[in-house]
Amino acid sequence: MTKVGDYAGRAMSATDGAGWRDLLRTAAQALTGAGVPTPEVDAELLAAWTLGTSRGDVALAALRGDHASASVAESFTAAVTRRAGREPLQHITGEAPFRHLLLAVGPGVFVPRPETELLAQIAIDALRATADPAPIAVDLGTGSGAIALAMATEVPHARVFAVEKSPDAHRWAARNFAHTGAANATLIHGDLADSLSELDGTVSVLASNPPYIPDAAVPRDVEVQRFDPPLALYGGEDGLDIVRVLRGVGERLVHPGGVIAIEHGERQGAAVRDILLEGAWRAAATHRDLTGRDRVTTALRS
Repeated sequence: MTKVGDYAGRAMSATDGAGWRDLLRTAAQALTGAGVPTPEVDAELLAAWTLGTSRGDVALAALRGDHASASVAESFTAAVTRRAGREPLQHITGEAPFRHLLLAVGPGVFVPRPETELLAQIAIDALRATADPAPIAVDLGTGSGAIALAMATEVPHARVFAVEKSPDAHRWAARNFAHTGAANATLIHGDLADSLSELDGTVSVLASNPPYIPDAAVPRDVEVQRFDPPLALYGGEDGLDIVRVLRGVGERLVHPGGVIAIEHGERQGAAVRDILLEGAWRAAATHRDLTGRDRVTTALRS
């Protein structure tokens, strides 16, 4: 197994005129030894970030036999060493892609995952399907603002409201809202359980990616265990405490015929449907992500 320290020592001694092909190979070996799931991809992405270019350009540089300057190779080495310590790639680069957005992320905010794009797509489709010329959508527990900003930028005639309780996450969301500049998006620092009373009965789409890991469970990914904020992960004994809150909040906010869409764990679809159907919801359905796992449950307001 390649140790982080071994990698750093070898790479640092080879920085003067080091070739990108060798740098990438050595980095991938170190990341493989550290248990990083996609070592070659991460090595190329870190190289692209270091150079301020694209992953494709990095691959071309390696094929051409290009060499890195000592300072660039040293910066790349430092980034790979951090990633080999299982710091999230997005914390190192300071950004996370989500649909067409590039979001600022870091310590204190949940890093948006590709599977959450399904939730965003369902919410966007529901917004586009409504007959209201200016439909209202809410994203409760917005985190980085990913879902809210996807809705706001892809459905510009909608009005989108996002709520985040954590001060740390709210700061990241505020940064992303400011950078995106979506005039139809409003960010609120508050508790999703009692926010937005002024919108009661007017919302067409409620979307949420709440914490849904049971309190006693241990996340599989090391990055999640060590770096994602607990407030964004754990949802009570069965992981569904916030889903129960969302059921009631949705009944208050969403107008008849409106949609609620909630992301959850792959084994929680049936339980989420049952929770919603206990309240003023109908036509509950669970949708699978691209890996075939249950990921999002929707329902209509009665």
